Amino acid sequence: MTEQNDTKASSRAVREKAIKSVWLATALISAAAVVFILGYLIYTALPAFAEVGISGFLLNTDWNPTGSTPSYGIAALIVDTLLVTLGALIFAVPLGLAAAVYLSYLAPPKIRDTVKPIIELLAGIPSVVYGFFGMVVLCNFLRVALDIPSGFCWLAASVILGIMALPTIVSVSEDALFAVPKDYKEASLGLGATYWHTISRVLLPAAASGISAAVVLGMGRAIGETMAVMMVAGNAAIIPDPIWNVLSPVRTLTATLGIEMAEVATGSMHYYALFGVAVVLLLITLIVNLASAWVIKRTQTGSKTGSLISSKTKRYLKLAAATAAAVIFFCFLVASLGILWAIGISATVAAWYFGRKKVSHKIAEKSSFLLIYACTAGVILILAIILWDIFSNGLPVISWEFLTESPKDLGRAGGIYPAIIGTLQLVAGAIIIALPVGIGAAIYLIEYSRENFLTKALRTGNDLLNGTPSIVFGLFGFAFFVIYLNWGICMLAGQICLALMILPTIVRTTEEALKAVPNAQREASLGLGATKWQTIRKVVLPSAAPGILTGAILSVGRAAGETAPIMFTAVVFTKRFVSMNVFDPVMALPFHLFVLSTSVPGATPQQYGTAVVLIVIVMAIYLAAIFLRRHYQNKLLR
Repeated sequence: MTEQNDTKASSRAVREKAIKSVWLATALISAAAVVFILGYLIYTALPAFAEVGISGFLLNTDWNPTGSTPSYGIAALIVDTLLVTLGALIFAVPLGLAAAVYLSYLAPPKIRDTVKPIIELLAGIPSVVYGFFGMVVLCNFLRVALDIPSGFCWLAASVILGIMALPTIVSVSEDALFAVPKDYKEASLGLGATYWHTISRVLLPAAASGISAAVVLGMGRAIGETMAVMMVAGNAAIIPDPIWNVLSPVRTLTATLGIEMAEVATGSMHYYALFGVAVVLLLITLIVNLASAWVIKRTQTGSKTGSLISSKTKRYLKLAAATAAAVIFFCFLVASLGILWAIGISATVAAWYFGRKKVSHKIAEKSSFLLIYACTAGVILILAIILWDIFSNGLPVISWEFLTESPKDLGRAGGIYPAIIGTLQLVAGAIIIALPVGIGAAIYLIEYSRENFLTKALRTGNDLLNGTPSIVFGLFGFAFFVIYLNWGICMLAGQICLALMILPTIVRTTEEALKAVPNAQREASLGLGATKWQTIRKVVLPSAAPGILTGAILSVGRAAGETAPIMFTAVVFTKRFVSMNVFDPVMALPFHLFVLSTSVPGATPQQYGTAVVLIVIVMAIYLAAIFLRRHYQNKLLR
């Protein structure tokens, strides 16, 4: 009997070790994916680096791969990427932060509960839809209002990227502000401070780490965005002259990849140079993500920046940053409204800033709140205009035939049924691949590991994979799956690229769901004789299921709206029949809308109809996640 018990115990121990090894393997996938993608891109780019030289590649401003004397300098592309990102942040951060302050401290509860889910919902609008709106409405408005030959320029790209970043900045900043303990506010008000002084001097500094995270997330989206900026920026690989000319056409690193990769000859120097562009883009995003994680961590731990930078240096840095922001803001005003309006608005802002300490506290508070109300109204109005334009023009196009027929006449007639089915096939395959891997990685990180070098490396790898631009996944998939493995353009290649893209979201949301399960439940199960895996399978996972499901739904929504990861790997513009073979190409709604918008004249009704269907599908997915989260939050509060 004793030997039998020993045999069972030994068998259980072996089984537990095997299960732990499986979850460790899933946790290694994110980190391994980053290393493999970066390594493969560098390997493919080596001929270009050897031919041009790294310094010449990075510092030369002439990008002309198809000229009689080809040139492969990407300095102009890097500068344009940074300019567009800076412009987007200058546009989005003040508006987003003001809206977050309103929702956290000024809005009645009913308005907050209504407006915040709407803003969160709008974060899921696909980037190709923003790009389509920018092409049709914003660029045309700039062309007419400013009387310029073309509205496709740096200003248009920064405004569109700023609008795209607004929901993220508002939502994350609002969460950070709302999480500040109420004692801070009550103590400040109890000492006689006004409500505005309490917000500006106490609550905003207390939420600095969360606000920093919001700004970084907005920056990451701007740097890595492909489709929207490619559709509105003008795509001229030049540095604006003068540098503050916001009406100059520009071309970012991501747009260069999106435009040229589809037409380049495989194995040519141009082909290798594009992979060099991808390497630089990936390295920039990795550096930004690592730096932001370091800054946020130091802020959260309360460490002082002064230990690294002197107070005098900090003052100079703040002055330089404020001056640069003021100059670019003024240039935006000049380009958008004219010199007289720009001078008037700038003078008003300067008078308020320098004179705010000389006016009474009540006037300062009222003027500040009025500005916050105006910014919040501006955010809601911008997003309302976008949705109104798309739905008012797109809903009349929707019909049973439009939803159930194949496209005809290059998409000018017929329907989008194959694109709808193809989108669902790509999303289903991606979630089937990513969900078990993501859940397994989170189980290892939360349930089996302790905080050590390995777990830090795994989480860093997951964060870096999360910050990888979507176009890089598409480029990697094209080079590795389509060409190296000789799969060709097929559904499976797109599903794997989308799975790699959504994997970090699943890992992170599952981790949070597992953390929320009380340890008492684990201890009770183990105390009754259950093994580690039995406790996880029968106690922890059922309790964490709502959070895991929410993360899965959000991942589905993101995958459904992505264009860049599938445009080189999985999709074709038109296809009459639906195929279930994973090695066949498919149609997809985001790519169909992109091609209709950029390459098919006379298809405006179909463009709007496709945009409506895509938005409805993605918003329905996000809405399901929001309702699911609220349902289980209310259930826990009962």
